[in-house]
Amino acid sequence: MRGIILSGGSATRLRPCTKVTSKQLLPVYNKPMIYYPLNTLIKADIKEILIIVASECAGDYLNLLGSGHEFGVKFTYEIQDKPKGLAEAFIIGENFIDEENVCMILGDNIFEDDFSKDIKSFKKGGKVFAKKVKDPERFGVVKFNEDKKAVQIEEKPKKWISDYAITGLYIYDNRVVAAAKNVKPSVRGELEITDLHNFYLKKGELAVAMVKGEWLDAGTFDSLLEAQILAKNKLQDKLVI
Repeated sequence: MRGIILSGGSATRLRPCTKVTSKQLLPVYNKPMIYYPLNTLIKADIKEILIIVASECAGDYLNLLGSGHEFGVKFTYEIQDKPKGLAEAFIIGENFIDEENVCMILGDNIFEDDFSKDIKSFKKGGKVFAKKVKDPERFGVVKFNEDKKAVQIEEKPKKWISDYAITGLYIYDNRVVAAAKNVKPSVRGELEITDLHNFYLKKGELAVAMVKGEWLDAGTFDSLLEAQILAKNKLQDKLVI
């Protein structure tokens, strides 16, 4: 299993704080934000991790994280020139993924749950994680049938279909690279990761598990504040880095 942390983007919603640095390098209590998704991957014994960053912040990431030796892992770095969508990460990471399975986590997503068993036991297909939210219109959402099986996934729907958001942790087999290359840009001009979910869903090979603990997409000032509180009160004894 290879790991990817996607930490690109311009984070305009967090300006002026992100005018001089990357969102994922901002402090969340006593650690840089990226330490929390990194902790998720390291706890699952993933030893090779690709970090995808915006070009203007690449030096900052190198200065902070280095080669990965300090954490007992190996880091590879790639540049995402423009934020063209989450699915692009698998195209950027094609050579890194090679013939392995891959677990990608977004650099601004902070979880209370430990996903080590899910990651270590993964064999084939795809697996994503859902959480009930108050503002599903901000996310890709999944609709379940009466048997609690996923039947529909849609990116930021204008009409309500579900209040279960797909969180920023994704596990796929290596077919995801070819699938990502076939994704067409959405009306937003992005390669939507929802199209990858649906690639596996249509094959009957997508598992959707529930996030039990707290989950935050720390991309706004309010959610960043919530992340500070979560990190202080609940995450300190769960960190291995």
